[in-house]
Amino acid sequence: MSIDREIMMDMYFYMQRIRRFEETAEELYKRGVVVGLLHLYIGEEAVATGACLALQKDDYITSTHRGHGHLIAKGGDLKKLLAELCGKATGYCQGKGGSMHAADLSLGILGANGIVGGGFGIATGAALSAKKRQSGQIVACFFGDGAANQGILMESLNLAAIWKLPLIYMCENNTFGEYSRFDEATVSDKPIGERAAAFGLPSSKIDGNDVIAVYECVQQAAARARAGKGPTFIEACTYRFRGHHMGDVGTARGYRTKEEMDERWHHEPVGSFRKLLLEKNILEEPDLTIIDQQIEKDIQEAVDFVNSSPAADASKIAEDIYA
Repeated sequence: MSIDREIMMDMYFYMQRIRRFEETAEELYKRGVVVGLLHLYIGEEAVATGACLALQKDDYITSTHRGHGHLIAKGGDLKKLLAELCGKATGYCQGKGGSMHAADLSLGILGANGIVGGGFGIATGAALSAKKRQSGQIVACFFGDGAANQGILMESLNLAAIWKLPLIYMCENNTFGEYSRFDEATVSDKPIGERAAAFGLPSSKIDGNDVIAVYECVQQAAARARAGKGPTFIEACTYRFRGHHMGDVGTARGYRTKEEMDERWHHEPVGSFRKLLLEKNILEEPDLTIIDQQIEKDIQEAVDFVNSSPAADASKIAEDIYA
């Protein structure tokens, strides 16, 4: 493998960091500590990690309602993110935004979004800004297979194509849009990227559980964007192991079976990558243990931070509102 060992360590670190954060958030939700809705990213960690590691620190990303993984992979603060989920004044949005609105402009994270497909316009505007300023920055726009059916994607693809914007469309096809299977809601005999190809964009369909494949594909798209050659469309096929939200438990809604989930778990990205690192002698168990211990320490510090933080101030509810 041509990827640096340090990058491989970072891949494992961020995927495991996302996984443990989401498991912790899930536990806190069940205990009534998290407020509002919660959409977990468990199973999709390789997409956010591979993509964000291929970006530069000042590049932009736009996220989705399932956005914790994107923020963490881009270097976001676990303490502020968990505090936001728990309605604390120390959170990213002072506890007023919750899970679907965390942003960190200092890291180029232009925000999660409660609107399906809401990131398309933001990403297009940010990419146009970067091009006008000749900043060398690019934008990665994360969205799901469900959002790919929103009309604004076509409008954004057209603008990005004619203006040759430095933009990567990162479609996370996690098999489901809410409670509907992808192949029941979308014409699925062709890759979603063929829509982008109609606008002249190069497109790729990759294994979204393979963090290396994601990293290499986004690297190529980023180089193309920085060279002024315009946008790229990537469809990363992965799997969502939790429900659409915390109220969607197991197989109760009938859109998937336990057998399917069990089979898919054999290919989940974090465990698969850990196994590869050991088999290829890239890392050894003690190396991975050190990383795991650091992550557990960070998670515990985030929980302690939440426990010691004041609740959001209701008197400030009308502040920071823009129209």
